[in-house]
Amino acid sequence: MPLLFEDYCLDANRRELKRGSELIAVGPKVFDLLLFLVQNREQVVTRDDLLKAVWEGRIVSESTLTSHVNAVRRAIGDTGKEQRLIRTVSRRGLRFVGKVIEEEMPARALVTDPGADPGVQHVRNIQEPIRAFEVGAPAEAREAAPVLAAEAESPPPLPDRPSIAVLPFQNMSGDVEQEYFADGMAEDIITALSRFKAPFVIARNSSFTYKSRAVDVKQVGRELGVRYVLEGSVRKAANRVRITGQLIDAATGAHIWADRFDGEFGDIFDLQDQVTESVVGAIAPAVEKAEIERAKRKPTASLDAYTLYLRGLARLHQFGNRQANDEALRLFNRAIDLDPEFATAYGRAASCYLIARINGWIPDTANAIAEVKKLTQRAVELGRDDAIALSAAGNALAFVAGDLGVGAGLVDRALALNSNLAEAWNFGGWVKLWLGEPESAIERFARAIRLSPLDPWLMGMRAGTAYGHFFLERYDEAASWAAMALQCSPDYQPGLRVTAASNAMAGRPEQAHKAVARLRELSPTLRLSNLKEVLGPYRRAEDVARYEEGLRQAGLPE
Repeated sequence: MPLLFEDYCLDANRRELKRGSELIAVGPKVFDLLLFLVQNREQVVTRDDLLKAVWEGRIVSESTLTSHVNAVRRAIGDTGKEQRLIRTVSRRGLRFVGKVIEEEMPARALVTDPGADPGVQHVRNIQEPIRAFEVGAPAEAREAAPVLAAEAESPPPLPDRPSIAVLPFQNMSGDVEQEYFADGMAEDIITALSRFKAPFVIARNSSFTYKSRAVDVKQVGRELGVRYVLEGSVRKAANRVRITGQLIDAATGAHIWADRFDGEFGDIFDLQDQVTESVVGAIAPAVEKAEIERAKRKPTASLDAYTLYLRGLARLHQFGNRQANDEALRLFNRAIDLDPEFATAYGRAASCYLIARINGWIPDTANAIAEVKKLTQRAVELGRDDAIALSAAGNALAFVAGDLGVGAGLVDRALALNSNLAEAWNFGGWVKLWLGEPESAIERFARAIRLSPLDPWLMGMRAGTAYGHFFLERYDEAASWAAMALQCSPDYQPGLRVTAASNAMAGRPEQAHKAVARLRELSPTLRLSNLKEVLGPYRRAEDVARYEEGLRQAGLPE
């Protein structure tokens, strides 16, 4: 039953906190903590009580517990100083001290006369009174077994995060043997998508109930409670096979992504692996892009932690815009305030500091390093199996804080968790550059581009490839890849720097000087003497020396 205090309504069944008619967005653990305090308001709740009830006995740090209590207080307009509703009892714990009314849910009356009119009723949260009618069965039937009017079964609610169902792939060949291959494709894709923390992936046993049925995608979305549906087909001719796939918005029927893959039946498992990698690598950023667009359309008053995170991600992808980067950091921090256990938000917040350092926007390096260390520590603590959180944290920790060893380990761990995550391969490429392994770096960037050829980080993948060729003294290749990076983002400063250095070393001073001129417009204070402030933690001194020489020849002042 709903719990009422002041002008708040806490509904455990709906998992909603409202103030009047306004829905207040809170993270799941924050909601659980508030509910536990309100339900146990007659006693002081200890730290151990909270850990057992809210965290299921897991050990969490004191800062985690404190941040959740603060988030609860903010949600209900309380503070640690005022303690109007949640009181701290010294050395004992917490107690909810507000006056609570338990709102009884009206029982559904059964009457002898079906269709009887109980008259005008007032319903909570509806301003105007409404007329209600009752339906029922004779008294003797009620005494034996109460009969309620049949209700249509409600579809499962949509999860807070993006949700996807992978339908069985259609076998278009008429060859029964290909059924196993088609089913295996869908199963592999379900398994691979499940390694991503963000999408909620419907289990095979549910999605495969639609096998051999002509289905409407919107109906599938309603019945399974998903936003996106992936469907595909397999067609075989002689020794060739064609596999198609399409990702559809289940609410609108709009196509989000579609592609086809051709191959030969040599090693059937190798072919399945290749197609799975390509499909999953394309779907993940497509879903992310669709979710960002959805978040932009959501009213500001009803923003939850995940929506704030998506809005921050959209700003983060405007790499050369300082105001956008500052706004991204603010949005990620707001998401963390609402959900203090949002591991990926901590990792992305750390990425904001990385972007700021790349562009020379950090006035206080010591403060930035301290913030990045704090953010990455939380990302790792909360996201031990979250590849996105780990890869973002590792990259930021290496670049901003200079902790290359730990940072490289986090990125490698992310790749072990999810080998289809393009940005982990991208970040891993940069780590290899800093470690002095340019050939390995080029291979990682190539894998990232193959997985996600339209990725928001594409300019970084291309620029990283340019740096790899530059450090291998392949200056023409470096200049070519640098030019492709600037096609994605003309003011991307690492791209401009490697454009200048590689063209200078290749004997093309005009292009080199042009790149430096634009670089100086974007970063007027940049000099060779302070270049290391915007560089990664390169271990090989000869790489830095070669880079500095290229920029010197390009006209960057001492």
